[in-house]
Amino acid sequence: MVDADQTFVIVGGGLAGAKAAETLRTEGFTGRVILICDERDHPYERPPLSKGYLLGKEERDSVFVHEPAWYARHDVELHLGQTVDAIDRAARTVRFGDDGTTVHYDKLLLATGAEPRRLDVPGTDLAGVHHLRRLAHSERLKGVLSSLGRDNGHLVIAGAGWIGLEIAAAARQYGAEVTVVHRGQTPLHSVLGPELGQLFADLHHEHGVRFHFGATLTGITGQDGMVLAARTDDGEEHPAHAVLAAIGAAPRVALAEAAGLELADPAAGGGVLVDERLRTSDPDVYAAGDVASFPHGVFGTRLRVEHWANALNGGPAAARSMLGREERYDRVPYFFSDQYDLGMEYSGWAPPGSYDQVVIRGDAGKRQFIAFWVKEGHVLAGMNVNVWDVTGPIQGMIRSRQPVDTEALGDPHVPLESLVARTS
Repeated sequence: MVDADQTFVIVGGGLAGAKAAETLRTEGFTGRVILICDERDHPYERPPLSKGYLLGKEERDSVFVHEPAWYARHDVELHLGQTVDAIDRAARTVRFGDDGTTVHYDKLLLATGAEPRRLDVPGTDLAGVHHLRRLAHSERLKGVLSSLGRDNGHLVIAGAGWIGLEIAAAARQYGAEVTVVHRGQTPLHSVLGPELGQLFADLHHEHGVRFHFGATLTGITGQDGMVLAARTDDGEEHPAHAVLAAIGAAPRVALAEAAGLELADPAAGGGVLVDERLRTSDPDVYAAGDVASFPHGVFGTRLRVEHWANALNGGPAAARSMLGREERYDRVPYFFSDQYDLGMEYSGWAPPGSYDQVVIRGDAGKRQFIAFWVKEGHVLAGMNVNVWDVTGPIQGMIRSRQPVDTEALGDPHVPLESLVARTS
């Protein structure tokens, strides 16, 4: 039984933490809610940082989860610019890192997110080396891209994942010269495999992006603190006025690890180990968002998902679990990307090696199609490119775990909804 005398503490002021606080109030919790954020900005959403806000199409205020007054109005104690450096599970307290203040909790949610992986090469201390995770990073990068475009400057991007490609697209739209260095042979290989990765390579080639595949950065050279060039392990040297590290993110597990909470295997993505209700190995501690590794009933494996939708839905799911609701968290992973005139949505989970064919519905050459990753007739994932309002049936096929007629799946004249009905 949850009562008004209880205190729920949320560590992490991103989307997952903010939505968890919101859900506690909408679900009727009248106890104390404390939300601790290590940034000085109010909780915000991250997709605009590499999309609309970075391009100058969205105002700064549009990125925030709630207006600033919302927190006081809903009696959420928001601590900005504060860190937690220790959890005492026996005493059920968290300790603030700045002054050592301790706060008691009845239930604790860890929504500490992830941090961008840093380049471990000479020259990363130069002023022109960047990464993107926080609002301040996006604001700085916006100015850099604008300057590069104005001066015909060069940006070298390490990594051809979603962040790397979205920033490449933004940089080209600002007018900057762009070279992407990627150790694989196609972009996005770990998500899309070689079949669809080439489509994104072709898209960026058409917009003037240069790719250097099969290579990694080994050093960044500069003068007077400024970047001049980036070297790769095959002896190439690329002119550069700025370098962006887009080589993935690591879950922020130090706090959980120090508290003795069970962690997931780093080889499987790492993160804080939680059950289907987002409870950690301590029944009074929960985790959600980028940091949580949860068992997924549909895919039969543990997943750690770093995308916006997981924070949007995982935070509320954890909040309901903290309130004693018996709810399993098994949302189908979902994300979206906008690059130039290409918009896409991806649902599911199908890393290379997990599927036996890719079925295309529509015209991939015109970049208006749906791709399905299929194993033994079962749809594992689907990506709609410049085709809209199909996420529902795509996710319905994934969730059904039933075989589908792949010939009908690839036929645009067969309504997707009818395939879901057949597999339900």
